[in-house]
Amino acid sequence: MKALIPVKCRDDLKEHQILVPEQISDVHIESIAFGTHQYPCHGILHGGHSLYLSESLFKKLLLPYEGNIHVFVHEGTLHLGPLIGIFTAGFTSSMIRPIGERSLFFSKLLSTERKVGAYMFLFGANHIDWKEGTMEGFMFTEHGWKKKILPFPHVVYDRLPNRRTEKHRLLAQTREKMQTDYAIPWFNPGFFNKWDIHQKLMIEENIVPYLPETHNDVSIAKMEKLLCKYPFIYLKPTNGSLGLGVYKIIYNREEETYYARYKNEDFVNKLQRSSSLEALLTHVLKNKDLSCYLIQQGIPLLKVDDSLVDFRVHTNKDEQGNWVVSAMAAKLSGKGSITTHANSGGVIKTVSEIFSDKTEQEAVIHKLSLASLLISNAIDTHMPGFIGEIGFDFGLDKEHKLWMFEANSKPGRSIFYHPKLRNEDILTRKLSIEYAVYLTEHTIKNPEGVFS
Repeated sequence: MKALIPVKCRDDLKEHQILVPEQISDVHIESIAFGTHQYPCHGILHGGHSLYLSESLFKKLLLPYEGNIHVFVHEGTLHLGPLIGIFTAGFTSSMIRPIGERSLFFSKLLSTERKVGAYMFLFGANHIDWKEGTMEGFMFTEHGWKKKILPFPHVVYDRLPNRRTEKHRLLAQTREKMQTDYAIPWFNPGFFNKWDIHQKLMIEENIVPYLPETHNDVSIAKMEKLLCKYPFIYLKPTNGSLGLGVYKIIYNREEETYYARYKNEDFVNKLQRSSSLEALLTHVLKNKDLSCYLIQQGIPLLKVDDSLVDFRVHTNKDEQGNWVVSAMAAKLSGKGSITTHANSGGVIKTVSEIFSDKTEQEAVIHKLSLASLLISNAIDTHMPGFIGEIGFDFGLDKEHKLWMFEANSKPGRSIFYHPKLRNEDILTRKLSIEYAVYLTEHTIKNPEGVFS
């Protein structure tokens, strides 16, 4: 059984005593657990609604504070939680901003824990005491950031900031050891590879119509061929993000000239031209290896106020482990930009701000919701590990046909700067914790099955 109940400490109880409320009184309890810590206990029934622990047990379990949390009972053990560890990197020596500029995002995420009934903390590879089976976790309290010694968590939510960090040997070893030696589910474990995702989705007949023609065997000849077929093409890094390294290649037949639009390392929009595609690529790529890129069909996107529009859709798994649409927004490109990213002057709008006609609005929302849930389930089926959230970039062409450009396992959160998307901001954070509740319950009840 599972219940959300107040858990409190009592200094008048004997060392191993707990007072068990009526809603779980039909279960014989022999031990109590929090994260990976477990101790024998003696349960005494009482008529209240709270679960009371002796001061000794409360301290041994390393419970950080009293509060309303989930209680799972399985085979005579009462499990308190979930205890969710958020794994990241980039810690500083400051307790005001322990994770640098990302501290604000994490403080918002951790402050959602009490709405769901969970304990959450941040940790890095260097905060683990393997010998003691504990971690030094960073918790966000009403008094700001605090360090607490905690047991190993029920689940780990991976929030490593970038691909380079993810490949670091110590961080990869930490993930492997916690999953293998401790059977701790680790969700959103890696950044998606664009080509890998494309190949897996091409297996699904009902998803193929959403996918632009894409190739990973990039060559001048292949690009020339696609430029004969489409008005323009995109050259994209297989493992890129934030629109960096994306080139829009256009061939003007009248001028017999090739153009490349792109954004440089300083996020400045650039336009380069040449009579030769090979010369153009040599100039803009600066001898970068073409094998690290994909070429993709260019889609003439819908325009609003002379700006290109695409759409960001967030999907999350809920407390039942089902995919739901959690947020949706339109993104308008900045002047001279080939992408709608905020760092290129892109503007966030709600779907209703883009489409004033109610019928059109509803039709677009329906299309985006249907496609994002369909593709979320397909990715979940074909990708290994536990996936709890995905951010999609979609586009509508001039005929209102929907195209999926990208799927991100660690979606950015720039759309939530829009004041009308505050509820969605909270919902996406809440759902991440609810999915951790789901994983916790399933791991407790069937530790082998959850990894199968």
